[in-house]
Amino acid sequence: MSKAYDVVVIGAGVIGTSCAYHLVKKGLKVALIEKSDVASGTSSHCDSAALLVDKQPGVDAALGYASIQRFKELQDELSYDFDFVNRGCMYVCETEIELELATKYANDLAAEGYRVFPLSPSEMVEREPFVAKDLPGGLFSEECAGLNPFKLCFAFVEEVKGKGLDLYDHTVVTGINLNQNNGVESIETSNGLFKTKQVINCCGVWAPELGKMVGIDIPIIPRKGVILLTSASFPFVNQKVQEFGYMVSKFGMEVKRDPLLEKHEVSFTLEPSPEGHNALVGSSRNFSGFDLSTEIDIIETIAKRAIRFYPILAELNCVRAYAGVRPFMEDHLPLITEVEEVPGYYIAAGHEGDGISMAPSTGRLISELLAGDKPFMDLTPFSYSRYKEA
Repeated sequence: MSKAYDVVVIGAGVIGTSCAYHLVKKGLKVALIEKSDVASGTSSHCDSAALLVDKQPGVDAALGYASIQRFKELQDELSYDFDFVNRGCMYVCETEIELELATKYANDLAAEGYRVFPLSPSEMVEREPFVAKDLPGGLFSEECAGLNPFKLCFAFVEEVKGKGLDLYDHTVVTGINLNQNNGVESIETSNGLFKTKQVINCCGVWAPELGKMVGIDIPIIPRKGVILLTSASFPFVNQKVQEFGYMVSKFGMEVKRDPLLEKHEVSFTLEPSPEGHNALVGSSRNFSGFDLSTEIDIIETIAKRAIRFYPILAELNCVRAYAGVRPFMEDHLPLITEVEEVPGYYIAAGHEGDGISMAPSTGRLISELLAGDKPFMDLTPFSYSRYKEA
């Protein structure tokens, strides 16, 4: 027997679950299809922060900031606690050149109205007593927050499941049927046929597979990141801390770095667990397909880099290392878009390492788009057609 829905969302990571939640809140009947479990893909192999300071000024920062404000509302809307805490983020610079770049970057964000400001070495130590004492300075933003990605996905689902949302986990999409006008007509799955006129591809690094089903090319590439987990200790870090080299690595800035760091695209990041007893240490960025192995040379590079900025880490053990693949887009902006060539086909994917940060805004924009409301942001920078035009 076939099933009929207003919208079918494919992919139950943080983007898909946010889209499903916001669509149901618009009064639509939604099916959420996931080939495995909720939050089993990239959303379970990442860090746990919603940041402003790792976004470029302009639409990138605007989308991230809007999400952080939406998270504050979701704290009250969602019954399931997702460990949201607005604790800020500190960037640390290793060289005067980096500090000069970071200061300009902070000023550019501040000019757009965001609370980001430079820090002197003494101000950094005041905020983070265990940071290395030989650094020239850094910057801080109180806008940034932490949360639990697992809990967030389940919070979105549990709030609306059975109230407009039906979850179909362990269900594989095998085909998308189009009508004579090339519009979406139904979805074929291992769990039967789903009739719908609207489908949203929220499959992250796997989005291109769903694109091929309707004859389009989605330019998303998997980019691997390795993260370490420390053993339990006393709380030694108060907020998310990362080096400005993270921006250098993420956006390919032309700054000379150690050849080993460049080889694995490693930059220092550190964030406390919600309880503060463990910490996540990262991270790397490299292109190796869908391989999730955690290579020992990358682990060693991450560890050495972390100890450089937080010497106390040398006293702790690494109890776990894991890798995830991020949906990389060349221009570092996600797809939040309709596809004109295939009426009824939408994409919400390509957020790279910003999926957690941008999930609330993405879900809201998709729901406004499908409900016929005016989106709260201009969607042109996130359109699929930008690649066709290029």
